[in-house]
Amino acid sequence: MSQGSPPAAARTGALGRPSRREFAVETLTLYHRCLDEWLGRLDGVGTADWQRPTPCRDWDVRQLVNHLVGEDLWTVPLMAGARLEDVGDRLDGDLLGDDAGAAARASAKAARAAVDEHLPAGGGVNLSYGEERAEEYVMQLAADHLVHAWDLAAAVGGPRRLDDQAVTAVAAWFRDREILYRSAGLVAAHLANGEDPQARLLGGFGRDALWGANHACLAALSTAFGRGDIDAIMALMTDDCRFEATGPAPDGTPHEGAAAVRLQWEQLFGDTTEPLFEEEELFVSGDRGVLRWRFSWRNDEDTPGHVRGVDVFWFRDGLVAEKLSYVKG
Repeated sequence: MSQGSPPAAARTGALGRPSRREFAVETLTLYHRCLDEWLGRLDGVGTADWQRPTPCRDWDVRQLVNHLVGEDLWTVPLMAGARLEDVGDRLDGDLLGDDAGAAARASAKAARAAVDEHLPAGGGVNLSYGEERAEEYVMQLAADHLVHAWDLAAAVGGPRRLDDQAVTAVAAWFRDREILYRSAGLVAAHLANGEDPQARLLGGFGRDALWGANHACLAALSTAFGRGDIDAIMALMTDDCRFEATGPAPDGTPHEGAAAVRLQWEQLFGDTTEPLFEEEELFVSGDRGVLRWRFSWRNDEDTPGHVRGVDVFWFRDGLVAEKLSYVKG
């Protein structure tokens, strides 16, 4: 969507510089573009997609959509001048109900109307870190919707190419804010994704522009190990998978095929008191991946123990075909 320009007299200040109103109109146009990018990717979510992993490691598709719904619902009172305490906790938790898509579209429509109504007047909004200009807040919303549109597309296999003008505008805005965002823990480490403008923007927000099936597989596998879910683990491994355990031989012990590999997980989780795998780091490059982990337990004397290790993976068709394990010590 686009917004018409105001008369020239309204666009310039006393020194001929663009007025606050012109900036607001440009921001409003960008916000519309980014919101439309989000809604377009939302249309591609199928009934089987809601539990898929996303590039946002803490969220599956449903949780990602819930985050944006919450953001859109917050937009309405904040743009109208409400303070955080006025809203309280009524927008916490699951906001999607039985029809997540309908909830997302309704909240986006309400947010769009609130921004259209209040942004041209300028003013400020009350955020968690204090008072902020309304225009800056709407830029934050635009950036969040644009980047999460890509997250959603990557998660469900939708079209990943974003609106070029939106990418350029958000990148220009984010350039002076990236360090602040990262120091506040709002984005992951910067990734060098190459020279493509969209890839550079995604890298600034801590995204691997090549995120795909292998990334999703390893993220889901790490989560499954964390909760000791053997069925979920094996669903992410090929029928002819190979697992090379850490011992007892110096070169490790190989286990071939899904049945043999499954038996290792059943013994590990069944014979260990309070087993817990915790992810320390993971990354994927092409058909290879690496996961650093910490495994803890309690021994017969009810005292804790742990080891730290690394798994090296080979993927085939979006599943783990080989897992080679190494430990410290």
